[in-house]
Amino acid sequence: MKMTSQEIRKKYLEFYQERGHSIVPSASLIPENDPSTLFTWSGMQPMVPFLLGEKHPSGTRIVDSQKCFRAADIDDIWDNRHTTFFEMLGNWSLGDYFKSEQIDWAWDFYVNHMGLNPEKIYISVYRGNEKFWIPRDDEAVSMWQEKFKEAWVEAPAIDNAERDGMQGGRIFYFNEKENWWSRAWVPENMPVWEPGGPDSEMFWDFGAELKLHENSAWSDQPCTPACDCGRFLEFANNVFMQYKKTEDGFEELAHKNIDFGGGLERIAVAINDTPDVFMWDLFDGIRNKIEQFSGKKYGENEKETKAFRVIMDHLRVVVFLIADGATPSNKDQGYFTRRMLRRAIRFARDLWIDSGLSAEVAQVVISEYSGHYTELLEKKDFIITEIENEEKQFLTTLEKGIKEFEKLIAWFQIAFERSGQKVTQISGPKAFKLYDTFGFPVELTAELASENGLTIDMEGFEKAFEDHKALSRAGAEQKFKGGLADASEATTELHTATHLLLAGLRKVLGNHVFQKGSNITAERLRFDFSHEEKMTPEQLQEVENFVNHAIETWFDVTISEMPKQEALDMGVVGSFWEKYPDVVKVYTMKTPTEMFSIELCGGPHVANSKDMGRFKIKKEEASSRGVRRIKAVLIKDE
Repeated sequence: MKMTSQEIRKKYLEFYQERGHSIVPSASLIPENDPSTLFTWSGMQPMVPFLLGEKHPSGTRIVDSQKCFRAADIDDIWDNRHTTFFEMLGNWSLGDYFKSEQIDWAWDFYVNHMGLNPEKIYISVYRGNEKFWIPRDDEAVSMWQEKFKEAWVEAPAIDNAERDGMQGGRIFYFNEKENWWSRAWVPENMPVWEPGGPDSEMFWDFGAELKLHENSAWSDQPCTPACDCGRFLEFANNVFMQYKKTEDGFEELAHKNIDFGGGLERIAVAINDTPDVFMWDLFDGIRNKIEQFSGKKYGENEKETKAFRVIMDHLRVVVFLIADGATPSNKDQGYFTRRMLRRAIRFARDLWIDSGLSAEVAQVVISEYSGHYTELLEKKDFIITEIENEEKQFLTTLEKGIKEFEKLIAWFQIAFERSGQKVTQISGPKAFKLYDTFGFPVELTAELASENGLTIDMEGFEKAFEDHKALSRAGAEQKFKGGLADASEATTELHTATHLLLAGLRKVLGNHVFQKGSNITAERLRFDFSHEEKMTPEQLQEVENFVNHAIETWFDVTISEMPKQEALDMGVVGSFWEKYPDVVKVYTMKTPTEMFSIELCGGPHVANSKDMGRFKIKKEEASSRGVRRIKAVLIKDE
């Protein structure tokens, strides 16, 4: 049964709405108050406070389509099923229904409403962990077997498939690597108070003939639904979020939760039984535009197919990243926007496309997605301008890289004339310098080297690259020292201080100031805001005085819930209105005689400012074009 992605998304949201779920909008790709990560990479991330027990303003049953971006996958976009950006369809039970309802509804939606053939569906469940006293999930197995029985499909449950293969099974037990879900992936790595739980994944079988598809390295290994040979595709994950990590191990949450996630792209290819996600309908317009510019057809040969996939994946997410505030730059989220856009431009050269494609594809993405993500249309001109400017700048970078390469060739010639020994290979460190210093892609270096009768020491390049990444990771660990977002007193106080900081900035600089991002650890806050000019020392002091005056009044923080439109009408400050549900939480900081801040939010706050300490701005600097950044601390009396 052919079905468009727009139809699938709509039917999914309506299916759960009919079962008492409130539809909420997607959160931004830029996480709010989560210093552990630069991006929203799962549907679970924005929901963690509510999974831990905080009341959600929209109730105990939630359904959404969450934008996600996994930066770690950038260099792995080449096969037919992975993308860095995806929409995660999610339904949530916050202490409401649990395992039996979720399995029943998931089956009902995919089999009865989407038309999936039960004979091509396979299931995985959690094997259990004796070390943490977490049992294997025989309960879920029984429930799935009952659903298969209704469809007249035999469903034997099999263990040790990773060693012995399929063994005629339909349901498979796996360990934490495959069937445990938390932000830290496996139980051993979870910080204290982090929620997590066993999950049960649903797979679509494209057929045994795909065992060798694209990658013969899998041909002599046991095939299971969880392997990556290409035969099976995970399209849904039912997480039974029932535990939290403690100092002594694991204990059950006071209220068991359901966290369901199903990638829209993957659901679409399963429903349409098409293994290549890049042949999915929301890629049609992008793919056609690339074919129009290049004069080539997708899928004709391996090298060009990889170029098509990289361009399609990267330019799509660039549009969403810029819309959410991550404009191309050399740091933080903007670094990844720049890297992906430039990588797409580089791969366009493999298709003999020089310039102009990026902005054209961006227009297609905006057109395809703006029906659901209205912010894309609202920010269309800004997105296109950012992409055009970045492409122009990078083409200049390419010219510089080519000049540096030509200098290298000239140096080789001089060395040959002096020694009589011909250079046949460019060393790894030299190739990496072209990449790191001049932004010159190694693929281009290899292409030019081949034209000059040279090769590249790729092993040496990879070593230099890995050394560089190790240094970058070490730097990132220092940068995000606070670890996963927590609800510690210090973090809570600094989060409360960001509300006062925004109020102070608007008072001193004007009402054009809005929050553009924040990053809070237990040690400090970092706050990005819209403003064109560097702040003067006098302005900074005035803001600091405002915050400290508010703290010294010992104001109370009150929370009220109201319709979003009512909050808008009464002038409540909010920087990301589109991500909030129809009913919002409004945090007010005031005394009986003074109002300091009234703002939308969803994070932890102090009840009273009595013990917050003294607010001190440590630094004010540019973050990106039109955005400034303040770093500040709270100093406690000894």
